[in-house]
Amino acid sequence: MSAARGRLCLTCLATLSLAFVFAAPCPAQSGNRSIADRSIDWPTFADWRRVLSLRDYNTRVVVVGTCLLGLGTGVVGSYTLLRKRALTGDALSHATLPGIALAFIISTAYGGEGKSLPLLLAGAAVTGVLGVVAILLIRRGTQIKEDAALGTVLSVFFGAGVALLGIVQQMKGGHAAGLEGFIYGKTATMLARDAILIGTASLICLGITTALSKELRLLCFDQAYAASSGMSVWLLDTLLMAMVVAVTIIGLQAVGLVLVIALLVIPAAAARFWTEHLATMSVIAGVIGALSGAIGSAASALLPRLPSGAMIVMVATAFFLVSMVFGRSRGVMVRWWRRRQLNRRIVLDHLLRGVFEITESDHASPTPGVPSPSVMARFDSLLPLRSWSSRELARVIRHAEREGYVRWAADRDVRLTEEGVREAERLTRQHRLWELYLVTYADVATARVDRGADAIEHVLEPNTIDRLEELLRQRRHQQLPASPHEITRATESGGAS
Repeated sequence: MSAARGRLCLTCLATLSLAFVFAAPCPAQSGNRSIADRSIDWPTFADWRRVLSLRDYNTRVVVVGTCLLGLGTGVVGSYTLLRKRALTGDALSHATLPGIALAFIISTAYGGEGKSLPLLLAGAAVTGVLGVVAILLIRRGTQIKEDAALGTVLSVFFGAGVALLGIVQQMKGGHAAGLEGFIYGKTATMLARDAILIGTASLICLGITTALSKELRLLCFDQAYAASSGMSVWLLDTLLMAMVVAVTIIGLQAVGLVLVIALLVIPAAAARFWTEHLATMSVIAGVIGALSGAIGSAASALLPRLPSGAMIVMVATAFFLVSMVFGRSRGVMVRWWRRRQLNRRIVLDHLLRGVFEITESDHASPTPGVPSPSVMARFDSLLPLRSWSSRELARVIRHAEREGYVRWAADRDVRLTEEGVREAERLTRQHRLWELYLVTYADVATARVDRGADAIEHVLEPNTIDRLEELLRQRRHQQLPASPHEITRATESGGAS
């Protein structure tokens, strides 16, 4: 599935989820618990069926709302992660606390409804934006690094918010009951209008990232080229930060300002293990974020004593761990397998080149680099080339035999096959081209050039080989350059020359 189709599917999913929220609530049934119930009973089979089928209206609203929140934060977080602005969301979320408290204080002082959610979110947005602006001003106007600016703004704004909450608790006309929910999240009290607001914001973010995918990709990977192409880097950066503000503000009620940063970072970081393409990464991050929200809130419905925000983050962490281990692009298992294959290939290359050069040194030929027709070497003569033990060398030879490069019977000579001769000659030629380049252009002593060539010859691309030939002006009739140093059975460094 292409990235464009993936984004289209995510948009359709978000739209259908919003329509699902509008479905009429089911009548309450005696004996059933909603997601807001805080009993300590372990879930029964009926509870599992009720939650998984989203029969309860409250459970349905919460699961759909957190799913849409994870979808929006996952997509936006992909761009902030690659833009190296992941922790900006952390500072922004902590900077919203004083805005929430100030909105409550001002509204209560003028006789309004202090706990009006739109008013509290508006206050959070104002101070959140101020926090981002403060970070930018500190970073550009002083010599303080970005991490120090983030830490300063985060701690100052959060400390101010805690102080303002203390003032709210002492107010005569109001109290702070419920405001602490913005710190730790209050997913269980989510209403249908909250889920609709979250879904709308997620749809807007999906639309913006889809429409400006090319521009945002350039912004993340090559800001200078984006500016030279006539794009407004400042405007794109501002738009990206506006999306971060939007998903952070709407995520406060679900997971709280302490944990909302997890939804911006963890799904995107998990998706990074699966692909090298930004568009595909954003789709995967959106799916991981959506699943984290849905599964985490459903788990909280089954076990009401577990807070929903924490469960959502723990599920996202589980996805991250799985991705880190099994991700097909950057996962631990894949990297281990690639490194193992590379090491095996390097050892095989050393064997083939060793047999080739031993044959070349044993049979002097008037034409440099042209060995005798019978390309073989004794087992004992191969041992000192790489300080192999007999067991290790036997294992390498058997591997080369399985690949069809050599023929060998135990305690007999190692003979290259026709395919093995071609591969050995290619490896030797590649090695000597790099040796000549180091001697000619890097002023490396011929006695020490072998080790330097050994370190790089296994990863040379064909275009690099062509470039080396051009730089060194190889003669057309010379298929294999002569070695710049004397070929011996074993060098002082223990490597094949």
